[in-house]
Amino acid sequence: MWVTAFGVLGAVIGSFLATIAIRWPQGRSVKYGRSACDGCNRTLRGSELVPLLSWLVARGRCRTCGARIDPLHPLIEAGCAAVGMIAALVAPAPVALAGAAFGWLLLVLAVMDARDFWLPDPLVAALALVAIAGAGVAPPGWVERAIGGAGGFALLWAIATFYRRWRGREGLGGGDPKLFGAIGLALGWRMLPAVLLVAGLIGLGWVAFQRLRGRAMAADDALPLGTLLAIAAYPAWLLMIGLRA
Repeated sequence: MWVTAFGVLGAVIGSFLATIAIRWPQGRSVKYGRSACDGCNRTLRGSELVPLLSWLVARGRCRTCGARIDPLHPLIEAGCAAVGMIAALVAPAPVALAGAAFGWLLLVLAVMDARDFWLPDPLVAALALVAIAGAGVAPPGWVERAIGGAGGFALLWAIATFYRRWRGREGLGGGDPKLFGAIGLALGWRMLPAVLLVAGLIGLGWVAFQRLRGRAMAADDALPLGTLLAIAAYPAWLLMIGLRA
């Protein structure tokens, strides 16, 4: 029941986060107005807003105009449900909630960086606040978190500055150091090398996959580092909690 409750909560939160990931890059408000079809702008009823189930019943299309519902909706809802359930499986209630919130925000940030190369400051700040709040219920301690936050930001900021002066162009987005700092606040400094290593390996794996598909990447092609860091950070949290349980 506890794991199921976290899964349901994750799906509900995922519904809101999916709206943010879709609307915000388009300049559409996520604060005001009722949910509506992106095709015909018909206001959706409550029965059409049940996470995952409504999408399945509607077969992924608006029942009025037939426009396809953005698949990000069910994907983020399912992803957030999975994040919540996994957190509940590995940790007790307060720790699980802190970890689930950490994972939910990482998920939406990963999606937004992958689609739009954008890590909104308010979401990164929310991640940092969740990390700080989690210090009261879960390891690591305040000192380790503080070093992780400052060190994570400083490391990527220094790399970005060096690259910009060396090559005369941007090599990292402005949100990447902030995101890595927020991850450091959540995991502490000891986990940051592993997160950076895993993120790099995932990036290399993606490049290799593209080559196998016959789509060679140029040296100046961009990869969403924030997405790679987010993908690596949540398993690192699970491992950390498991090792210290």
